[in-house]
Amino acid sequence: MSWRTVVITSRCKLDFKMGFMVVRAEETKKIFLDEIAVLLIENPAVSLTGCLLEALCEKKIRVIFCNARRNPTSELVPYYNSYDTSRKIKAQISWNDDMKGAVWADIVAEKIRKQADFLDELEKLNEASLLRSYLSQIKIHDETNREGHAAKVYFNALFGMDFTRSEENMTNAALNYGYSIILSAFNREIVAHGYLTQLGIFHDNMFNHFNLSCDLMEPFRVLIDRKVKAMKISDFSSAEKHFLVNTLNDTVTIDQTKQTVLNAIKYYCRSVFEAMNEGDLSLIQFYSL
Repeated sequence: MSWRTVVITSRCKLDFKMGFMVVRAEETKKIFLDEIAVLLIENPAVSLTGCLLEALCEKKIRVIFCNARRNPTSELVPYYNSYDTSRKIKAQISWNDDMKGAVWADIVAEKIRKQADFLDELEKLNEASLLRSYLSQIKIHDETNREGHAAKVYFNALFGMDFTRSEENMTNAALNYGYSIILSAFNREIVAHGYLTQLGIFHDNMFNHFNLSCDLMEPFRVLIDRKVKAMKISDFSSAEKHFLVNTLNDTVTIDQTKQTVLNAIKYYCRSVFEAMNEGDLSLIQFYSL
């Protein structure tokens, strides 16, 4: 099973030879492809061969490309990663609307629950209690928008009453960077399972290529929130970014086993798809810390 997150920071040429990714720079290094789960290319001066791109797709390695500011801007997503993609897309299109609403309500509840737990750890007990009071108010499709109300209370408790998610500052830059890493992991798993990232169960933005990924990732956002809160950043540079990327290698519990976050995403996505196809909410498996 792949496990390594490889970050390419300097100008180099990436090639493929005998099952290895060859990094040609001042020194030549080789990395066995079967060990790589994520390849993050931070430097736009890096060049890749077509042979390597083909091998990365075949191995289902998640490749994220960054711009000159080292912020993720795009990723390599194969068209087909499952032998029965057509069947699964037909199933996805026909998913029952009430079931989608119920699954979304379950996801929102889990997200709020994890936010409340984090606030408890920070001794923000009043805010945590308020978030938990929202849980009984969540309805199908989250019609009462408890997610939005919880988000305002949660982020104000974390970063101060003047904080907003729309403001341009280093805290938001760190949050957005970390969320983009988690989002990319979900894109990979959704495509690997044969489904379309564009067709969400709640998100339905015609300009968003990743509606389903945005739906499913919600309970995992708090993992990034924890890291950003712990960083207390005065500068958001490569070290901080690599710290956030490493979230994928952190350990959580899912299905009564210890797994990396990257593997937990795989378990969780599969369970959501099974729940949608079987019409059974109890099949969804959430992680715990």
